[in-house]
Amino acid sequence: MAIPASKTFLITGVSSGLGRAFAEAALNAGHRVIGTVRRAGDAQAFAALVPDRAHPLMLDVTDFDAIPAAVADAERQAGVIDVLVNNAGYGHEGVLEESSIDDLQRQFSANVFGPVAMVKAVLPGMRKRRRGHIINVSSMGGFITMPGISFYCGSKFALEGISEALGKELASFGIRVTALAPGQFRTDWAGRSMDRTPRTIDDYNAVMDPIRATRQAKSGNQPGDPTKAAQALLALVESESPPVRLFLGDDALGLVEQKLEAMKVELGAWDALSRSTSFGAD
Repeated sequence: MAIPASKTFLITGVSSGLGRAFAEAALNAGHRVIGTVRRAGDAQAFAALVPDRAHPLMLDVTDFDAIPAAVADAERQAGVIDVLVNNAGYGHEGVLEESSIDDLQRQFSANVFGPVAMVKAVLPGMRKRRRGHIINVSSMGGFITMPGISFYCGSKFALEGISEALGKELASFGIRVTALAPGQFRTDWAGRSMDRTPRTIDDYNAVMDPIRATRQAKSGNQPGDPTKAAQALLALVESESPPVRLFLGDDALGLVEQKLEAMKVELGAWDALSRSTSFGAD
């Protein structure tokens, strides 16, 4: 079996969670990793992992104006980027009626606008070289939905749509785009990393209170193993024909299959009305 060629990864949000697992796996496999962090202490800890191949990059992905220069500087130090992994982001939990437009803007800034800005920074080089792989870390919440995380699901649906369309724009350049959609993994996503809107409307108690309590109780006990997710990422990068989207976890696959079946039933039930709107339709 041929030994995979060393690549340079740019992974956002490597201080903890899936981003840290992705970075450590890539480093252990012999790759170079540029990892974005927001605190000096996290930068020092990341650089110490593998001093000659772990390159911390101080960057907040919502600082859109800073991204092009930061990426260019990182490439000068670590080499041209072969793989971009847009991992940084967070979850917002809150009933839509209780949540503010500011909450929505912050959620989209981190989960949609930031990843797009990162893509725009690496694309000129990838297009010139006619190779590259862009992996946008979405979520099963980018295809299935749950009450209480409407802003989060909306942001991940947007990232999924952008990823799919972008892949079609870049296919002829040899650049691949994959939406990586994890289910529940044992990270702090549902713990301290989640932004929660305070409850204010009693009418939503029956729906929201059990959901919030269950999510908090599951934090730290989710079924997904970040280390195995990282190995899946490496397999994805080495694939000659990577998928448009890859779901990770039994829970993600199960819920997606349920939604697809429900969609099929609903499409059939409303088929006649759907087809009645064309010119010439009886």
